[in-house]
Amino acid sequence: MSGREAPRPPEPIRRFYRAVTVGETDADGLARVLLDARPIRTPAKAHLATPPEIAARIAAEWDAQGKYILPISMPLTRLANTAIDGVSATLDAVKDDIARMAESDLLMYRADFPAGLVAAQKAHWDPLVAFAEEALGVGVRLQEGIMPLAQEAGLAPAVRARLPDAPLPLAAFHQLTTLTGSTLTALAFHAAAIDFETLWTAAHVDEDWNIQEWGEDEEAAERRALRRRDAEAAAFVLRAAGLPG
Repeated sequence: MSGREAPRPPEPIRRFYRAVTVGETDADGLARVLLDARPIRTPAKAHLATPPEIAARIAAEWDAQGKYILPISMPLTRLANTAIDGVSATLDAVKDDIARMAESDLLMYRADFPAGLVAAQKAHWDPLVAFAEEALGVGVRLQEGIMPLAQEAGLAPAVRARLPDAPLPLAAFHQLTTLTGSTLTALAFHAAAIDFETLWTAAHVDEDWNIQEWGEDEEAAERRALRRRDAEAAAFVLRAAGLPG
């Protein structure tokens, strides 16, 4: 047999700890998650420290692990690692990326048929567009189809000005935008104008229409469930971080 063998997937890490606790809150208002009294470190070897409410949820993720540690089952841990190791050093770049995504937002591109899908998009998306226009003070242009549509010059700066400044909520906002395809929907959620179910439904109008018409694929449903878990983690962080100033 010629050619190189496919690389083997990494072996799962066995659970190596018994007790999971949350340390005392420090002067910056952050708490560390402890495994057998030793602080967890991120992949870049920084201490994993977050606001206490979030640290408690992260501790619960570690405590729920069985014989092996499965990172895919720990969305808050992964999000915190991303914030600490990556976003904290690239705040401006992350804000710029979110603002750019707002210029090609899911809510801006509408179907022209069938009538039921057109009505569903209008019902779920128009209130979010109206919120964004009022909150940002900038008009949002809509069009049928998927051809690029130039937005008003003030849209991206207005979105950027409303983004969180701290690494963890900013990472959460970016994750929520990426998972939904909509900066404007994430903005409405961050401002407590909508709840999570409204956000998640709005992000899946097209997908739900196709499921209604053609049925649901099992693998697609599993992927959606994983995305939802990550989205719920990001939503929790944004709620825990409070409303924008």
